[in-house]
Amino acid sequence: MLRKLDKIRFRGHKRDDFLDLAESPNASDTECGDEIPLKIPRTSPRDSEELRDPAGPGTLIMAAGVQDFNRTEFDRLNEIKGHLEIALLEKHFLQEELRKLREETNAEMLRQELDRERQRRMELEQKVQEVLKARAEEAPAQQPPKGQAQVNNGAERRSQGLCPRVQKWFYEKFGEYVEDFRFQPEESTVETEEPLSARRLTENMRRLKRGAKPVTSFVKNLSALSDWYSVYTSAIAFTVYMNAVWHGWAIPMFLFLAILRLSLNYLIARGWRIQWSIVPEVSEVVEPPKEELTVSEKFQLVLDVAQKAQNLFGKMADILEKIKNLFMWVQPETTQKLYVALWAAFLASCFFPFRLVGLALGLYAGIKFFLIDFIFKRCPRLRAKYDTPYIIWKSLPTDPQLKERSSTAVSRRLQTASSRSCVSSAPAGLSRDEDTGRLHGAKKGNFHEIFNLTENERPLAVCENGWRCCLINRDRKMPTDYIRNGILYVTENYLCFESSKSGSSKRNKVIKLMDITDIQKYKVLSVLPGSGMGIAVSTPSTQKPLVFGAMVHRDEAFETIFSQYMKITSAAAAGADS
Repeated sequence: MLRKLDKIRFRGHKRDDFLDLAESPNASDTECGDEIPLKIPRTSPRDSEELRDPAGPGTLIMAAGVQDFNRTEFDRLNEIKGHLEIALLEKHFLQEELRKLREETNAEMLRQELDRERQRRMELEQKVQEVLKARAEEAPAQQPPKGQAQVNNGAERRSQGLCPRVQKWFYEKFGEYVEDFRFQPEESTVETEEPLSARRLTENMRRLKRGAKPVTSFVKNLSALSDWYSVYTSAIAFTVYMNAVWHGWAIPMFLFLAILRLSLNYLIARGWRIQWSIVPEVSEVVEPPKEELTVSEKFQLVLDVAQKAQNLFGKMADILEKIKNLFMWVQPETTQKLYVALWAAFLASCFFPFRLVGLALGLYAGIKFFLIDFIFKRCPRLRAKYDTPYIIWKSLPTDPQLKERSSTAVSRRLQTASSRSCVSSAPAGLSRDEDTGRLHGAKKGNFHEIFNLTENERPLAVCENGWRCCLINRDRKMPTDYIRNGILYVTENYLCFESSKSGSSKRNKVIKLMDITDIQKYKVLSVLPGSGMGIAVSTPSTQKPLVFGAMVHRDEAFETIFSQYMKITSAAAAGADS
């Protein structure tokens, strides 16, 4: 009992409070029977009172020891918890490092290269086996009989000494070229696509701009020559060109200009400052690239790049579709002119000498480039009447225009069929012309009947088809009245919203432009990046502004509404002053 008590007291108290641990005082309690002196710790009156506790002499000491033991276990648990957290963090960091290493090493490309090397090794091994097998088959067939071997021994030695030398010399001289003509299967290379990155996107856009700069500057200089931006430069160029064409030096002149341009580029690359441009170059401010972009900035950047790419692709598609439609007889009267011109050029090249044909084409090109185009650019009416290439190019349709024409043709056919049916069912007193005029008037009055307006209120030419949007009326509490889908129109005096639900004229909204107190661009959700896709209109009759949201062409609609609003208000102010 004293041993256990002493061990508990040793755990609960400091080592300085004890002198030594002791075993039992009786000699019989020891295992060897030897007497071991017992050293009792110095006790205070308080310890003596604790020892004289009626509950037992060591109860308080055991409780303190158990409490300290629980504290040490709690500390151990906290320490283990800290080790686990550190291990989880290290695991996360190691996973990130492993992911970066995988991206840097590009294991997929290495695996493909390894497969190619294995395939090559297998092909080489197969070729070596075929060569060895062929030699093994040829060896017994080439062995001569013993009688002939003794007769031809000397000749074989001479041939064996001569043939390897000739083969070795031939292989050293022409072996490389023979290997180049050996047919091999094409290797299919798979290009790895880079992930979408805002930084990479801006860098590629700048690279494209820098790469296209020489082409754009060349086009600008040609346009400046044609527009006589510098009178002396254009006059000198026109004189030199016409003399070169007249004397048959047009091709040498263009070759000399190309050599001169390359020479100037060489000097510029060597550090010379040479500027040879008709139009002065304007240095653009280059913004330094940001290290990190916010989510809204990245989203706005993607929208800007997508808009530029959309416009560029649209222009390229229009050019290609016009060329295709020109050669595919989509518009026969236009293609017929090209057909006649090609036949005339072909017959001229057959019956007239090449120098005369080249002289005529060169003189026409110079006069058109320097004189006719200059006059046509200054006089647009003359160009619209007499510039044949310009008229042909403008009259060529694109594929969307062809689809629109076909749809309008179908609608006209349906209208004529319906008008015929109405004429056949009309009363006998009405003539055909009167009935047709009445139908036409009903068609024109359809818009003002929908919104209960006067007959002179028609949509503006910009918004003849309207803008699709949704009307958000925050004064209403019902979900069906809060948001309505429809089309927005602008007339000379009104802003009209037609609900998409047919037969519900009560859901239409008409706002007088004079009653508008404020109009501004609006973003429905402020957390979304960009400037939004809505227009907020405030009127005295509404507590909160009416919002026309989800408009794809929001800027165009805002400019139209705002310009018409300013026109109406300025006219009203001028009338009041007078």
